Amino acid sequence: MGDPKKQEHDAEAATFVPLGSARPSGSPQDATAVQTPPPSEAPTIVDASPPPQQPGGPDAPTIMMGPQVPSSRSTPPTGASVSGWGGITLQSGVVLGNRYEILQVLGEGGMGAVYKAKDRELNRVIALKVIRPELASNPEILQRFKQELILARQVTDRNVIRIFDLGEASGIRYITMEYVEGESLHQILRRRGKLPVDEVLDIMKQMLSGLQAAHREGVIHRDLKPGNIMRDAQGRVVVMDFGLARSLGGDGMTRTGAMLGTMEYMSPEQAHAKELDARSDLFTVGLICYELLTGTMPYQADSAIASLLKRTQERAVPISDLDASVPQPVSETISKCLERDPANRYQSAQEILDRIDELQGRRPLSVIAPPPPSRPSATALAIPRKGLGLRTAAVAAVVIVAAAGGWFLRSRPHGPAVHKNETVLLADFRNTTADKVFDGTLEPAFALALEGASFISTFDRAQARQIAAQLKPGATQLDEANARLVAVREGIDVVVSGSIAKAGDGYKMLSKVTDAITGKTIATEEAQAPDKANVLRAVASLANQVRSDLGDKTSESAKLAEAETFTSGSLEAAHEYAEAQNARYSGKPEEAIKGFQRAIALDPNFGSAYGSLGALYWNVGNGVEAVKYYRLAMEHIDRMTDREKYRTRGGYYIAVGDGEKAVEELSALVKQYPADSMGLSGLANAYYLQHDMAHAQEASRRAMEIYPKNVVYRNNEALYALFAGDWDTAEREAQAVLTISPGYSDAMITLALVATQKGNYDNAADYWAKIEAQNVSLGTDGRADLALYRSDPVQAATSTEKGIADALASKANDAAAKKSAVLAEADLMLGKKSEALQSLAYALTLSKPDVLFPAARGYVLAGDYGKASALAAELLKQVDPMPQAFGKLIEGDVLLGRGRAMQAIQSYQESKRLSDSWLSHFDLARAYIEAGAFTNANTELETCLKRGGEATDIYHDEQQTFRFFPPTYYYLGRALEGMKSAGAADAYRKFLAFKVADAHDPMVADARKRLAGN
Repeated sequence: MGDPKKQEHDAEAATFVPLGSARPSGSPQDATAVQTPPPSEAPTIVDASPPPQQPGGPDAPTIMMGPQVPSSRSTPPTGASVSGWGGITLQSGVVLGNRYEILQVLGEGGMGAVYKAKDRELNRVIALKVIRPELASNPEILQRFKQELILARQVTDRNVIRIFDLGEASGIRYITMEYVEGESLHQILRRRGKLPVDEVLDIMKQMLSGLQAAHREGVIHRDLKPGNIMRDAQGRVVVMDFGLARSLGGDGMTRTGAMLGTMEYMSPEQAHAKELDARSDLFTVGLICYELLTGTMPYQADSAIASLLKRTQERAVPISDLDASVPQPVSETISKCLERDPANRYQSAQEILDRIDELQGRRPLSVIAPPPPSRPSATALAIPRKGLGLRTAAVAAVVIVAAAGGWFLRSRPHGPAVHKNETVLLADFRNTTADKVFDGTLEPAFALALEGASFISTFDRAQARQIAAQLKPGATQLDEANARLVAVREGIDVVVSGSIAKAGDGYKMLSKVTDAITGKTIATEEAQAPDKANVLRAVASLANQVRSDLGDKTSESAKLAEAETFTSGSLEAAHEYAEAQNARYSGKPEEAIKGFQRAIALDPNFGSAYGSLGALYWNVGNGVEAVKYYRLAMEHIDRMTDREKYRTRGGYYIAVGDGEKAVEELSALVKQYPADSMGLSGLANAYYLQHDMAHAQEASRRAMEIYPKNVVYRNNEALYALFAGDWDTAEREAQAVLTISPGYSDAMITLALVATQKGNYDNAADYWAKIEAQNVSLGTDGRADLALYRSDPVQAATSTEKGIADALASKANDAAAKKSAVLAEADLMLGKKSEALQSLAYALTLSKPDVLFPAARGYVLAGDYGKASALAAELLKQVDPMPQAFGKLIEGDVLLGRGRAMQAIQSYQESKRLSDSWLSHFDLARAYIEAGAFTNANTELETCLKRGGEATDIYHDEQQTFRFFPPTYYYLGRALEGMKSAGAADAYRKFLAFKVADAHDPMVADARKRLAGN
């Protein structure tokens, strides 16, 4: 598997490589770069709302009130015509604003028309919504509409439609947004009538995920309905139509056309024109899911208004009364959403998500509690804008027409305001000094100072450079224009560009903050340094001004103190550090290591350089050196920012396998810096080390909310689902990753393992072949693991020997050592004990610390308990819990091998207390069988089956270990046989079904014998 323990250290501070992270071309070991396809390969999206219907229909469109005649200000461009609904119809082939080529009309409605279009500048397909001219011509409406678009763009989540821009061309006002190809829930309902419970719960979870992201920003949708919720071909559910109608409904504006929400899906408080909060959206979620489960709506009446009145006076008939096949707990969950009094409903989207996890057999998820839903004020609301202070918007809700009208409402939080997370991409700073020491040197210091603000997250520049090269083949610079292309693709808020120039005896630096979508300048700043020695300090000062532009209120003295960890280093050391980072992300780890070491030689107190070396060594699989440099980094921790301290300590604890301490550090990190996406990804890793997959998935999801288009974070969804044993979700998410980045090896690893679990062995072999074509080490590991999974040791040995040769040629002794331990397993399965012992000895000479546990286990299988015990003792001497847990497992193996089952049970239980690993349950089951405690064994084996996904990564590193899983059924047969259960035969049959017909495996022979005797 992609190593879930690995951390990444970016250009500004020690951070984390997400689980199963992507690796740049030419660098199979470094795990940050994302293989993003050109725009033509990106998944497309369609605004597939149904055609207009009469009010009161099953999914009536939002109702327009007021005149519906074209404005005299709107002059159709060439290729357009005036339509019957009073708007402009654009013909296919028309190019709007010299940029957007109309491809086809998708639908028309009360607000205007929606088109599929091609953005020629970015070479991608978008959805383009044209606004009715008479609405667009009203300055007050247009101003509020723009404001709502600003709010809409602040909500970033994979389950929320992404709005790009508002523009005007040829008198036509339009907005651009993602284009999603799929069906609306309205269309799905018309086609299928109703949906199964599991499918509805999945849709509900995704809807709530999108709403949760909006509610965190104080935004209430207020016009949810099946027609504006899409599901694409990969199963992704997207909430659409944010950010438009409230502008028209606020203040009771009906002069030029006020918009109502769809009556069938209003909450009771919406009908009464009461103050709304997030719970109003949750009521509508209940209505939609009620309809998805039953095919009908509650509160049936002769008209939409009568139905609206009923829901203010009556409770909905429970779903289980209509359809007994719907489980009672599911029915009760929907009923609670539909409580008339908001105080009796679920109080947040997270509460419902927790309940769904309970219904699906998972624990409630909560890594970081989201802020409580805030209630909107009836007075002017303060709305933060990037670098421009505050603006206000009136949101009076006086009558039902105004109250129902808004899709999007920004509420004022109670207590201290929580700043929206800002994602920032740093463009290359232009160097006009002719001094090469400034090339690429200023950006890391600038980024570090920026991230002193808790709400700011800087996007990885190396990754951005790769994406820019794909968007514009041949591009080598990440200038402002290229950075904007990347930012739009990745959903990044702000681009910061800059320059440095000589100014007399000193230097002058400029920066510009640009809205990534609109291209508008938010702010410009400058700083000066009297000489070269003060340049880095001036860079920090410049970054601090940008922080203020983005809304940071930290004092200037505190900002400067935060940056001391970097600015105290020499400019030359900073330059070496930047060059080392470039080498690292270009797939040149050896060159990068030398560069970091040069930086340390120039500045022995350069804490970030030590941390980078620790992360780099960890990524290339050298755990010993990784821990060494992490510890050296922590010797200089007093000179780090708070964010760096948390990252460095968290990285260290992950490297040594101390999940509990890693969770402690990284939880503190993301509590103080909620915008730290890599911190959230590291927290997911830490929970993974604790075998807490539910919290791991939640933390990973939070990271993806910050960068919803990041391939690495999306791939983590697949990997955590895999480890949780949710094979279907893992397969779906991995396939979705490949639609974005074809050939992405980590996604293919997941698909290979899912195919193996489902018995599609030819498909699994095909995936490993594709992976091997990119990375011999990963591919041969996978082939060998699959062969041993099927008890084909000859094939396993062939693949492993090829991998060892490749590793040795690459001077990757640690990788060669791990593969040699796998070769010993194949030799033992073939009965070649002498060859196996030679392979184990060779592995220990190559890289002993990396193979202590697998080598010790190999010696146990070979019957050499003395050597196994010696290696176990080395593991037990280590202070960290994971090696100690491994040491206790080996201690138990030796005791079990010597016939001392009761003592072995005690050792295995001690291992389990140190780390509740899949293998501790498996080994306990083996010992219980030998002790005759068959019921206890059965309990442990059932746990192994439920947690089978964890068997794919037993060693918590790059090695494939799914071969450990099939024996679970063999030992289950043994336990059931001891319990005199007829199920033993079925367990043996399942075990044998994994194996090739001519399996070379003593366990297979024994299973066949036992099956024949039953």
